[in-house]
Amino acid sequence: MVVIPGYQIVGKLHESAKSLVFRVQRDGDRSAAILKVLKQEYPTPEQMARFKLEYDTTRNLDIAGVIKTYGLEKYERSLVMVLEDFGGESLNRWRDRQKIPLAKFFPLAIQVTEILGKIHAANIIHKDINPSNIVFNPATGQVKIIDFGISTVLSRENPLPSNPHVLEGTLAYMSPEQTGRMNRAMDYRTDFYSLGATFYELLSDRLLFETTDAMELVHCHIAKQPTPLQELNSEIPLVLAELVMKLLAKNAEDRYQSAWGIKADLEACWQQLQANGNIKPFPLAAQDISDKFKICQKLYGREQEVEILLAAFERISAGDSSIEMMLVSGYSGIGKSALVQEIYKPITRKQRYFIAGKFDQLQRNIPYSGLIQAFQGLIQQILTESEDKITRWRDKLSAVLGINGQIIVDVIPEVELIIGAQPAVLELLPAESENRFNLVLENFINLFAQAEHPLVIFLDDLQWADSASLQLMQRLLTAPDSKYLLLIGAYRDNEVSTAHPLMLALQEMAGTSAAIHHIELAALDLTAINQLIADTLSCELARSLPLAELVSSKTRGNPFFINEFLKYLYQEQLLYFDFTTLGQGGWQWHVEEIQAAQITDNVVELMVNKIQQLSEPVQEVLKLAACIGSQFDFQTLAIVSQKPQSETAIALWQAIHEGLIVPLGDEYKYFQLV
Repeated sequence: MVVIPGYQIVGKLHESAKSLVFRVQRDGDRSAAILKVLKQEYPTPEQMARFKLEYDTTRNLDIAGVIKTYGLEKYERSLVMVLEDFGGESLNRWRDRQKIPLAKFFPLAIQVTEILGKIHAANIIHKDINPSNIVFNPATGQVKIIDFGISTVLSRENPLPSNPHVLEGTLAYMSPEQTGRMNRAMDYRTDFYSLGATFYELLSDRLLFETTDAMELVHCHIAKQPTPLQELNSEIPLVLAELVMKLLAKNAEDRYQSAWGIKADLEACWQQLQANGNIKPFPLAAQDISDKFKICQKLYGREQEVEILLAAFERISAGDSSIEMMLVSGYSGIGKSALVQEIYKPITRKQRYFIAGKFDQLQRNIPYSGLIQAFQGLIQQILTESEDKITRWRDKLSAVLGINGQIIVDVIPEVELIIGAQPAVLELLPAESENRFNLVLENFINLFAQAEHPLVIFLDDLQWADSASLQLMQRLLTAPDSKYLLLIGAYRDNEVSTAHPLMLALQEMAGTSAAIHHIELAALDLTAINQLIADTLSCELARSLPLAELVSSKTRGNPFFINEFLKYLYQEQLLYFDFTTLGQGGWQWHVEEIQAAQITDNVVELMVNKIQQLSEPVQEVLKLAACIGSQFDFQTLAIVSQKPQSETAIALWQAIHEGLIVPLGDEYKYFQLV
């Protein structure tokens, strides 16, 4: 029995794995309140930091439709959050007692959408919109959104693949990109998918996908279409069903782009229903335009190259060919990585393995560094699967590695989490030891390339690959009877000569039976650039064409420079959103002003200027982070910087906000609480 001094518990409202929520009365004035308490008797520092951050986020949101906070109090060895009680109950409780007719659904849905729009306007992504976190008072019609425990203030996050049972958020309502298995950034539009899943449940009285298996549910969000609403409830108007399905689009670009666009269509439906008793179809999203500047993550002008990669994947999946290698070359920033990542989604939808590693210019003395990074990611994927699958992998790995398991554990320590501690291996002479290592590593790789789960390995920046990695690639490509493996390598062709180790290795491979194909990426043409800009600014192609011509001449069609150039225009307010001109497109610019600004056409110079505008502490922490490598963790950086963690955290937070570093996971949220 929980006893909280100063409060009389009236009843328990909710219990999750991490917290308890009670309706209470204060002992003094008998006023009503809601208490949220951490469930663990001895919460960890991270759990306490999460709780404090949730309180701070909620307190700072001065929005009528967001639950109010009264305080954060100490409770034994934990904390208790005091919240307002406006007499509401969660939608999932309310829905359990009654069906929701359209006459009640529309006012409710319009309110929730408007509140969500205000939350997004405050630069917060909720990340856990679902019926449990929407509280409704049927007597007053008042609605409030609660639980900002996993919300973020960043405009974009890059979720990592993790065990579905420990994913942030509520899995039944989670967008494909929020699962961390889509290889794409997540932004505020993740909340629209969750909103769509909530509407779907309110209208159909069933979950979007009703499987109870966590991994299957993740796959459903990524690849499966839900049962059409009208098949479940014939009374639902077609246009409302289409609205919900638009919210539930797998790609964020195909969803609504603003809460105001959703609200406008809901209001149009509601007005028709009130006036006519029915709702006739009308074009959706006519007023849907976002004031948030976000460059579309779609891939433009690479349709043919994507088809080539997918065709290669289909060949190796069917076992129609032996191991293949696809080489993708081009200048830095031309979109080599983006092209390869585009096939990540169809591969994931088929529940195949796609892993990626990157060679580092400063780590060329470390053998197999890119391959090791890739297989560390694969082992982490396996560790997120069910216990049954992990057990099967344990048996397979033990059978293949035998007494040599420690050899793999030494280079990929995560393998020990599957197969357990391994005995020491026999000491051999150097040449024999090298041969044994190569054989064990090749067997380890081939284990994952099987008919039931073909494997795609993407190795980026091959121009910095070590000789051992190049030799291993050649052995894999020429191994007899090897199948179901697709190697994809990307390299900067402007940084290699005919005498470069990579080119010499490729020349040697070409003289064997190895199946090697080559894709050379060129700059984007004007048509692709114009489409990208028109999609980004939600305008007609004819209107964006003059800007696209200017961008093309400045960037020479380099996708990375195009993105940075557009960001610079927005930062300098040469590209801005005008709320008074929604009928003309909302986003405004003047080509003459941009031309007069004399912006450099050198992407390096543009990035250098961007970094030089940062404060000295931020520049210093970025230098140290770069020395660690293309990925680093906060603890290592704090040690290297030889400064208090608080100073390092502040500098790192600023760099994250500037988009110069991308957080992997959610550790960044707690930098400000260090």
